[in-house]
Amino acid sequence: MPHMIWKGAISFGLVHVPVQLYPATQSEKVGFNLLDKRSMDPIGYKQINKNTGKEVTRDNIVRGFEYEKGKYVVMTDAEIRAANPESTQTVDILAFVDAPEISFLSLDTPYYLAPDRKGEKVYALLRDALKDTGKVGIASVVLHNKQHLAALIPVGPALALNTLRWGDEVRDFTQFKFPDEDTKKAGVTPKELEMAKRLIDDMSDTWDPTKYHDTFRDDIMALVEKKVREGKVAEVMKIEEGGEQKASADILDLSELLKRSLKKGGAAAKRGAKAAQSDDDTGDDTGEETARPARKTTRRKRA
Repeated sequence: MPHMIWKGAISFGLVHVPVQLYPATQSEKVGFNLLDKRSMDPIGYKQINKNTGKEVTRDNIVRGFEYEKGKYVVMTDAEIRAANPESTQTVDILAFVDAPEISFLSLDTPYYLAPDRKGEKVYALLRDALKDTGKVGIASVVLHNKQHLAALIPVGPALALNTLRWGDEVRDFTQFKFPDEDTKKAGVTPKELEMAKRLIDDMSDTWDPTKYHDTFRDDIMALVEKKVREGKVAEVMKIEEGGEQKASADILDLSELLKRSLKKGGAAAKRGAKAAQSDDDTGDDTGEETARPARKTTRRKRA
């Protein structure tokens, strides 16, 4: 059971839903400590003056906001605390919007809201009402002394609270050079578009996050376990770099690439074709043909 962040309530109109806030994710990232290779002692950090290179004591460090290059406004801890929003531990619903209107670019950190103090009925009422209407709640909430915009989203049996990025935190499309949204103006032919759609259809699958893994983490943890078993817990092991590398494509013609992708039908189909050819080459020459049932190949997707 994850550690509860706070107890509070969802508030919309005159309705209050007592809830408990929990993190919805857990970090599985690989972390490394910096060590002195001579003694395997951990490496620490010092706070130094970047101009003089000398260490600065804690009582001589203040917070400053750089309003111009090299010019700062000093802020005291008391001033910063006064600017922090009051933590009311309330998910204050501001509006309800259609779920598709929220861009993936705006999504930030997810949390779970669990019912609290016999609030299961009103919790289920809000969850099911959101499901039936296809709406999500746009809310204001204070987390860790910081104000957030958030989306209240029904997810299976739960209500999830996903913090959102503020509008000015997401870069506008005009800052980049993208192809025209008009297919013809972008130089895409109807035939190329049709082949791309067919390829997407061939590669379509149901979303199952358990199919995908952080292979870097898996490889690192396997190496760590191997070193521990071999007693190499304080040695620097030289690893040969290399391994199989993907060949770069020399073909720049989009139509040709799409045609080849469709013909290949994925790595699984290609392997099946090679196996069938091998069986033909090694079989007898009696001229008798053995009927083989059609076998559907599935594409193995990678994260």
